[in-house]
Amino acid sequence: MKIDWPITIIYLGLCVVAVVGACSAEPRSAPTDGDAVRQRAVEAQTARKRTGAELQDRALNRVVRTVYLCENGERLSVDFDNPRDMATVRDATGEAVDLTRERAVEGLWYRNSGHELRGEGAMATWTSDGREPTDCRAID
Repeated sequence: MKIDWPITIIYLGLCVVAVVGACSAEPRSAPTDGDAVRQRAVEAQTARKRTGAELQDRALNRVVRTVYLCENGERLSVDFDNPRDMATVRDATGEAVDLTRERAVEGLWYRNSGHELRGEGAMATWTSDGREPTDCRAID
């Protein structure tokens, strides 16, 4: 049996590079508590830069979904139905609450008899029936 030395040398070189590369970098440690998980999730979010016209069209004429991470650990998914002046807030269990848009001087304000979502920019405050208000940050 004849050995093809150039191919064998290339193959061995690639194996050495793979082994050294796999051993050299230490993996990033995983978060161990809820606060660290939330912080890592916020840091990982990035948004594509949109033009002003795209933002205006999206905000005024479509249903816009935004996900919020709240300080109390809740994760809220909110569908803003701008043509109907409504918002549907879903928590992690899937329970949904419909809110009606109220006139706000700045930012957003949606509410019904027992719930309220108010905010400006990426920050909002969620008030749910019988519970303390919590601050939330939009991540999407």
